[in-house]
Amino acid sequence: MEKIVVKVILEDGVKKPIYMTEGSAGMDVRANIESSITLKSLERTLVPTGIKMEIPLGYEVQVRPRSGLALKHGVTLVNTPGTIDSDYRGEIGIILINLSKEDFKVEPGERIAQLILSKVYQMELVESDLSKTRRGSGGFGHTGK
Repeated sequence: MEKIVVKVILEDGVKKPIYMTEGSAGMDVRANIESSITLKSLERTLVPTGIKMEIPLGYEVQVRPRSGLALKHGVTLVNTPGTIDSDYRGEIGIILINLSKEDFKVEPGERIAQLILSKVYQMELVESDLSKTRRGSGGFGHTGK
């Protein structure tokens, strides 16, 4: 599998994200907090990770939910996938939301999201007539449930 080098700065005590299995698409990222954070039902919060990155031009890092947190606890990301642009140099923060009816406690060092490196293609928009298709402008459930 091809590897792309991404430079990182880790705050003291922060574990470098790793792939949990050989075939993993995403690296698990952890909560860099000193004490637990309780998320009430439908509450959202920004959780720091203690990680800064230099993502190569032409790439982005997508932030995605962890399936186990989503299934078992109803905890996911508000903006999923989130995008970390190649020119951003600040700390990565994860916007968690609790969609369950129960409180959820985020513990220090807990794995809270996945980071996935993706190739980016920028668009060049050209004003023009659009080709006709059978579907046309039908959308938002126009073909039924």
